[in-house]
Amino acid sequence: MSTKYDPCYAPAMSGLSALPALSSASLASRRETVADVLREAITVGQLPAGQKLTEAGVAAQLGTSRAPVREALRQLEQEGLVISYPYRGTEVLGVSQEEIENVLVPVRVSLEKFAFRKAMPRLTDADYAHLESLVRNMAAAAEAADAASLADEDIRFHEAVVTLSGQQHCLQIWRSIQPRVRSYFRRDASHYADATVVAEQHRELVDALRAGDEQALDRAVTAHINTHLGATKDPAE
Repeated sequence: MSTKYDPCYAPAMSGLSALPALSSASLASRRETVADVLREAITVGQLPAGQKLTEAGVAAQLGTSRAPVREALRQLEQEGLVISYPYRGTEVLGVSQEEIENVLVPVRVSLEKFAFRKAMPRLTDADYAHLESLVRNMAAAAEAADAASLADEDIRFHEAVVTLSGQQHCLQIWRSIQPRVRSYFRRDASHYADATVVAEQHRELVDALRAGDEQALDRAVTAHINTHLGATKDPAE
């Protein structure tokens, strides 16, 4: 049975190039492709909060069947980027400043303070070289005025430290909030008066890791995560 394109969906999807039919790929591969496209569109604001998403509309725009779209929307719902309502379809969720201040920032402070402390004695010269390469990538993105790359390198830095902590439960929690953290990183990256400060902030985190002082590291991580709020108070205190 053919699917009818939903014209109400067209304005939100008009900025996306239609993908070729992916019938030769596996369902899992097509699901990941659809999820990647929608995740990026949501993250950069191309699909705004409140936008209704229909399986038929997305499938028509991306040139695929409805099955991988259905699975992709379920995946994005697990990531907190969309929500599905009975009889009402699926809707894009935004990341509000209230959520950032009262949920994501406090969770990140607790999680990353613990992860940074656990990572500190484990880091090798190769690990520091990797973190420093990410800082250089941030500096290059800032110089190129590439806000998207700047935010993505920022995310890679924090995920790298959480991974290097060796704490799998921390990594699981981080990955559960990462899509929404990435959304506000991407939103804020274009608003820096001087984007080169982002790389400098992360150099300070590397220096704090190298110094080996847990209390100083806690303060550095707390201050860093709260930078965009204009505060350095630890929410746990």
